Amino acid sequence: MKTRTILFIGLLLLSCSIASSNQGSTGTGNTLAGTIRVFASPDLYNLTSKWAGEYNKLNPKLTINVVRSTDNSLKSTIGKSEGICFMAGDSYATISKQSAWDMVVGRDVIVPVMNLKNPFLEEISRKGITSEELNRLFSSSERQNWGTLLGNGQNTPIHFYMTADPIVKSGMGKFLNNSQVDFIGTRLTSGIEMISAIQQDPDALGFCKLIDIINDKSHGIAANIKIVPLDKNGNGKIDFMENIYTDLQTFTRGVWIGKYPKALSGNIYAIASVKPTDETEMAFLKWVLTDGQVFLNTNGFSDLVNGERQTQLDKLNGAIYLVAPEKDNLAIVKILLLVLFILIVAGVFVDIFVRRIRNRKATIVNGADSFSPVFDENSVSIPKGLYFDKTHTWAFMEKNGSVKIGIDDFLQHITGPLTRIEMKNTGEKIKKGDRLFTIIRKGKQLNIYSPISGTITAQNKTLITNSSILNTASCDEGWIYMIEPTNWLLEIQFLFMAEKYKIWLKDEFSRLKDFIVASINASTPGFAYVAIQDGGSLRDNILADLGPEIWEDFQIQFIDTSR
Repeated sequence: MKTRTILFIGLLLLSCSIASSNQGSTGTGNTLAGTIRVFASPDLYNLTSKWAGEYNKLNPKLTINVVRSTDNSLKSTIGKSEGICFMAGDSYATISKQSAWDMVVGRDVIVPVMNLKNPFLEEISRKGITSEELNRLFSSSERQNWGTLLGNGQNTPIHFYMTADPIVKSGMGKFLNNSQVDFIGTRLTSGIEMISAIQQDPDALGFCKLIDIINDKSHGIAANIKIVPLDKNGNGKIDFMENIYTDLQTFTRGVWIGKYPKALSGNIYAIASVKPTDETEMAFLKWVLTDGQVFLNTNGFSDLVNGERQTQLDKLNGAIYLVAPEKDNLAIVKILLLVLFILIVAGVFVDIFVRRIRNRKATIVNGADSFSPVFDENSVSIPKGLYFDKTHTWAFMEKNGSVKIGIDDFLQHITGPLTRIEMKNTGEKIKKGDRLFTIIRKGKQLNIYSPISGTITAQNKTLITNSSILNTASCDEGWIYMIEPTNWLLEIQFLFMAEKYKIWLKDEFSRLKDFIVASINASTPGFAYVAIQDGGSLRDNILADLGPEIWEDFQIQFIDTSR
């Protein structure tokens, strides 16, 4: 503990020294000043303006001028090195042969849409449509009816609409695996015309960008418009893996985790003639790739996954620039930093040495074979005195009548090291079974539900900066809330004490194995993280390195069904 304290103090002093010796900027705070010129294609103008406005709130002394530009003017702008340009993928493809630097900052999504009053809405929502079925429609103008698309024998004609946007045409060509898509129907010049036509025609089927159907005021899908569900796996139904069409938030998340066809999702680029070197431009682009990503979904686009963000950040070489200290202070700063560095290194070696001694003692006590990557009933810590719930949470009443809430050890063994937690505010009232908090590992998340009803009186604020405590001490220091209960005596009748909880966990392990078998094919590389050589035992931290789609399935099939 003392070693960790020394390390913490050393790092704190090091940070303070660095901060005092420079005027560095990462795009937050009021240290940036000057002017940035930003150019945007018409479809990205609102998003770019939002980015500029939000960033300007963080840096009031900085002026960001956003200019709406056509593809041709953007081409000229890049050639003249006049600033940063934001363009969608296919538009950029027309000028990408220029000597230019680019960076992906988001996704642009193409969607098929229909009228909410379509007479076949229920059938389409249940079955979805495939690229093969759409291809049949384009093969002959005589077959362009709902019967051909749905196989129900109906001769009601389909009225096709598509925006005159090369990105939409290119995306549809990729989706249909036909670069020579000969679209028969009505071409409209703008998204506004497109939506108006679909809203007035129950037999309409249109293709446009997601941004075209976003209501600017509500930030939801425009009235009387529905995104047509796509049967991605071609099994003749929209199953739970494909059911991402209920609302805009669910849809954009589905795009993020790969449940939407990649052919209909393109890149959004930040472009310049050469890699930016100006401090303010670099800081702004870094912010766009981090905090600025939250504004993509509300403006009809899709954000990047963590790995993609990091790849693009690497292009900026860290995007953090430090201003050199004054010459008079430079020698003092160097000496101070050197002393602190030696202190930290020494502390690290002492900590490693102490840990090795402790591990050796533990090995003597527990036996050389005590460590195992296997995750089973013996791996789970079950402290006595706690009440456990089927939502994999625990509750403990303090002497003053307040109840501490946390996650059980079983759940943290499944997720692996957690990187963040999203909590409700103090004063909020919750009911048993309500979503209480969200645990996150590198962008992948699980919603966890409350074991009791009451009012949140305190948060464990340590978790905000050190969520790893949820893994190391989930049933102790890793408590999440303090709650004033409203129905304690009744609700604890549905909770388990230690012995009954152990018995119940056996069924949970069986459920977990069933989930793994059903969700992960043994022939895929991901299965290597799940099974070990004895032919079926579970590995510890089984979800840690699996994709967001598996986490989504775990939420729906395992966590949600326990409520």
